[in-house]
Amino acid sequence: MSDKPKIRVATAWLGGCSGCHMSFLDLDERLIELSKLVELTASPITDVKEIPEVDVGIVEGAVCTDENEHVLRTMRARCKVLVAIGDCAVTGNIPALRNQFLLEDVVARGFIETESTQIGEMPNDPVVPRLLKRVRPIHELVKVDAYIPGCPPDADTIWYALTELLAGRAPNWDERTFSYD
Repeated sequence: MSDKPKIRVATAWLGGCSGCHMSFLDLDERLIELSKLVELTASPITDVKEIPEVDVGIVEGAVCTDENEHVLRTMRARCKVLVAIGDCAVTGNIPALRNQFLLEDVVARGFIETESTQIGEMPNDPVVPRLLKRVRPIHELVKVDAYIPGCPPDADTIWYALTELLAGRAPNWDERTFSYD
């Protein structure tokens, strides 16, 4: 075993489907190899809520709520390298489709007009995160150091990006060969 300290990594899931974290788990046996190089300090996978100081922060999802923004800004402040993983984090993707509607109309549809709604009133609970006026990709709020595209990126793409970052190189998507089997 190497005397070299492990690289500390934290991940976060903002507004999206969690598909990027599922693809991360699809690394399968490579997770064992990765565990020799990194210490996963906080993640939705480990259910650790507080983000400690880390070398690499990996963020999935778009910024949809005030809570998402807080988590993103905390991650940026506590990591040396911030990675946007997946198209929601990179472009806003599906969550950003709500930007074409007025926020008031979106909230009314979700809480009052939905066929399954029984109470039919706006939530007024501090536990429910406040929706932001616009859904935004993470680079609009904080500096992003590397991007892993895809919806979700497949395990091979994640592996390529992580191994490049761990080797001290930025992933070169122009030279990467993708297969769409």
